[in-house]
Amino acid sequence: MRLFDVYTLFNITPVKAKGSWLWDISGQKYLDLYGGHAVISIGHSHPHYIQALTDQLNKISFYSNSVQNPLQEQLAEKLGQFSGYPDYQLFLCNSGAEANENAMKVASFVTGRKKIVAFKKSFHGRTSGAVAVTDNPKIVASFNAGHDVIFLPMNDEQAFLEAVDEDVAAVIIEGIQGVGGIQLPEDSFLVFLEQQCQKNNILLILDEIQSGYGRTGKFFAHQYAGIRPHLITMAKGMGNGFPVGGVLIHGDIKPWPGMLGTTFGGNYLAGAACLAVLEVMESENLLPNATQMGAYLMAELIGVAGVQKLRGRGLIIGFDLADEKKHVRNNLLLEHKIFVGEAKPNTIRLLPSLALNKNEIDIFIAALKKELL
Repeated sequence: MRLFDVYTLFNITPVKAKGSWLWDISGQKYLDLYGGHAVISIGHSHPHYIQALTDQLNKISFYSNSVQNPLQEQLAEKLGQFSGYPDYQLFLCNSGAEANENAMKVASFVTGRKKIVAFKKSFHGRTSGAVAVTDNPKIVASFNAGHDVIFLPMNDEQAFLEAVDEDVAAVIIEGIQGVGGIQLPEDSFLVFLEQQCQKNNILLILDEIQSGYGRTGKFFAHQYAGIRPHLITMAKGMGNGFPVGGVLIHGDIKPWPGMLGTTFGGNYLAGAACLAVLEVMESENLLPNATQMGAYLMAELIGVAGVQKLRGRGLIIGFDLADEKKHVRNNLLLEHKIFVGEAKPNTIRLLPSLALNKNEIDIFIAALKKELL
C-alpha cells in the first residue's frame, strides 16, 4: 500500500527534537521557527510535558465520554482562569477543523439559521463546514460547496452592513489570519463585529486555532480588541503536538444531551497534555516571553533590508519578500537549516515556540541577512 500523495515533502526526516531544535536521521541540526504550523507552544520534548503523558499512559490512556474524566474538569478550570474566560464552557474535540464545525453547529442550533459570514483569505479547516468557510476554491469539493456562506473583505464595515441579513447564524473570523499571510483584523473592526452580532442576534466565532494559546502575548489575539465572542475555537498550541481541539462556549448557551459529541475528544492523554502545556506556560512565563521575544524579533526584522510589510503580534509574524527573493524560504531550510513557514506567493511566516530566546532569533536574523544581500 502507498500513502495517498497529497503533501509536498522536503527530503528531511526529523527523528529528535528539543526546545526550538530538530535533528534529522543523519544527525543534522535545524532551528525550528515554525513549530509544525504553530503547534509547538512550549518547545519540543519539554520534560514536564513528557512526564505528564508518561505518567498518564501508565495509568489509563483511553475510555469513552460515557464515564467521568476528572482531567477534563481540571483542564476546564485551569483554562478558564488562565485565558480570562472562567464563565465560559469547554467542549473538547480533536482538531481545529472539528472545533470550527462544532462552533458553527452550535450557532445554527441557537439561532435556527444556517448562513455563515466569513472573510477573504480565511482558512478554517478541511472538513465539510470548515472548508466551506475557507476562501480557497481549490480545496472545496462540490460536496462541500452546498453550505450557505458569504465571503467579505476583512476590515470593511460597509461591506458587512450591506451583506448581513436575518438569515445569518454566525460570523467566523480568525484572530489573525495565518494561512492568509498573517493578516490582522483591526481592533476596531472586531469591536464593530461584536456590536453588529449582538444587534442582529448573530453569534460571533473567533477562530484562535493558530493565533491563540498565548502566541500573541495575550491568551487570545482578539483580547487586544477587548471583545468577548460567543464562541472561541482552539487547537494547535493546546497539546504541544498531541492532537486536541476545543471550543469555548458562552455561559448563556445551554447544552442538551447529544447536542455535540466525540469519541476521542478530551481523552485522558489529551487532558494530561493540555494541562502540562498550561502548567509550563504559567511556570515559565511564556506569555510575557512571547511579547518580549516578538518585540525583539520585530525590531531586528525592521533593520533587515528587503523585508517588506512586516506585521504580526507576539510570536506570530509575517513579512513579504520581493518576487526575485521567493527562494529565500527554501534556502533558509536547505542552506541555513532553519524551518520557517510561507504563504503564497512570497510571504514568510514565523510561528516559533513561545519559549524562543534571543540567541535563536539572532541566528535567524544573521541567516536572513545573508539571503537578502
